[in-house]
Amino acid sequence: MTTSRFAAVRPLRIVIAGGSGQVGRMLARHFQRRGDHVVVLTRGPHTAEWQTVHWDAQTPGLWTDYLEGADVCINLTGRSVNCRYTPDNRVEIYNSRIVSTTLLGEVIASLQNPPCVWMNASTATIYRHALDRPMDEKTGELGGGEPGAPDTWNFSIRVAKDWETAFFKADTPHTRKVAMRSAITFSPVAGNAFALLSNLVRVGLGGKQGNGRQWVSWIHEDDFARAVEFLILHENMEGPINIASPYPEQNREFMETLRDAWNMPNGIPAPTPLLELAAFFMRTETELVLKSRRVVPMRLLKAGFEFQIPNWAHAAEDLVERWRRSRE
Repeated sequence: MTTSRFAAVRPLRIVIAGGSGQVGRMLARHFQRRGDHVVVLTRGPHTAEWQTVHWDAQTPGLWTDYLEGADVCINLTGRSVNCRYTPDNRVEIYNSRIVSTTLLGEVIASLQNPPCVWMNASTATIYRHALDRPMDEKTGELGGGEPGAPDTWNFSIRVAKDWETAFFKADTPHTRKVAMRSAITFSPVAGNAFALLSNLVRVGLGGKQGNGRQWVSWIHEDDFARAVEFLILHENMEGPINIASPYPEQNREFMETLRDAWNMPNGIPAPTPLLELAAFFMRTETELVLKSRRVVPMRLLKAGFEFQIPNWAHAAEDLVERWRRSRE
């Protein structure tokens, strides 16, 4: 198995663009504790235990100096999709991803000593609504234009495809590129998917959503960070890579397991019309819970990556316990 030339030689210099969100903070903390030097590029004021540098994600600036000679660039920039897909929000969701990725490609191409690895966020949403079979990197079918698919689903898929196109067309011959097609990353922190679903469970609304047959692809935050580290250190890993637990669950079992972790025996189901109404008032979209994402990490598994928390029952118990400890 091919590993990186800097695998165990010295601390890495890692630049995380758009690293002030949940996943960015988690990765920055992981690599900082590993002994690496982390720089986070952020558009707003941000105080952290690692170095932060301002950028606007649209134009070159002093931040480009931090990429010169860096080992790794991780780009997580993108406006949150937890909103209504209004015309203005669609423009912001799209441009925040495409413009920042294009900019990073131009900057990296101009450097004398560019990063060895550039990892760009992507999403498991790029695959079609899959009830029938798992989607891996080799045989998975990209979505878009399926009969009867909501316009919001097609929009998300178009964003994902154009995002990867902007990434891979960047002329960076000296930099290995990985598109991280990640599932929902679950962390025991407020304001994210785990918090939202847990809140529903704890007030008795944690039943199946829609018909409950849609698949949920997910990954525990610890395995996400370990997978990113694995991909950095293995030079044979490039191109699109699914970052998800090898065991997605159907929504009805997924919610039942989460209820068990919270010791809530019952949960009222939420049929699709009720979800649509709730999403309207919560200023979000039902795609986040109704689109079936049955994604498996075939390339990671074949490369020898071992998940520490591959099963949802174990992950749910761990996340609930961490949530409780953090609030004691």
